[in-house]
Amino acid sequence: PESFPPLRNEAAVRVLRGRMKGIQGHCNSCYMDAALFSLFSCTSVLDSMLFMPFPLNDRNVQGILRDEIVNPLRRTGFVRASSVMHLREQLTDKGQCSSFTNAEKDPEEFLNLIMQQILGMEPLLKLQSGGREQDCYCYQIFLDKQEDLVVPNVQQLVERSFLSSDLKLVEIPSCFIIQMPRFGKEYKMFSKIIPSLELDITDLLLDSPRECCLCGDVATLEC
Repeated sequence: PESFPPLRNEAAVRVLRGRMKGIQGHCNSCYMDAALFSLFSCTSVLDSMLFMPFPLNDRNVQGILRDEIVNPLRRTGFVRASSVMHLREQLTDKGQCSSFTNAEKDPEEFLNLIMQQILGMEPLLKLQSGGREQDCYCYQIFLDKQEDLVVPNVQQLVERSFLSSDLKLVEIPSCFIIQMPRFGKEYKMFSKIIPSLELDITDLLLDSPRECCLCGDVATLEC
């Protein structure tokens, strides 16, 4: 099948900027639209989802994802709402959940269904907390109200979230999907979040050698 590479630099600006660009929303699809755009528009990290040989009964989901959503997004910068609804209908059939076509869902629920239950992918993240390991496909930032953070960046939010939850990455992930703090119509924790174009995970890694903030040698204790 025909395939298109992810958009980069000037090409991304040219193809994705302007009216009638992105993924068209319809019937509470915003969580899925945003997730699909983030995962595929400008990166190929998860392109294995589009081409890996999966069981025949799951190829339809893979085909819709590749041919009706990702390729049009990368080729013209626009995906029709009907294409996303086609995927939602398939997910409803596969997930034993009748509300995928009309209700708003948590992005993590969508990712777990399509990555684990349908495509059978290995978990992308290995986390440790309190000596126990857990596998997952994405990480959602949980934080109490931070008075000193008015307009935070993603680096700050991830580090503080890991610290407050006593979490560490067991290994460097091949793909680190991060869900920003929740907000609703009544409340927003942050009015804006600055995207960190690079993420330093040195302090998030389990047993990773780090330098002492005083002398610069390898640290033996962690504050």
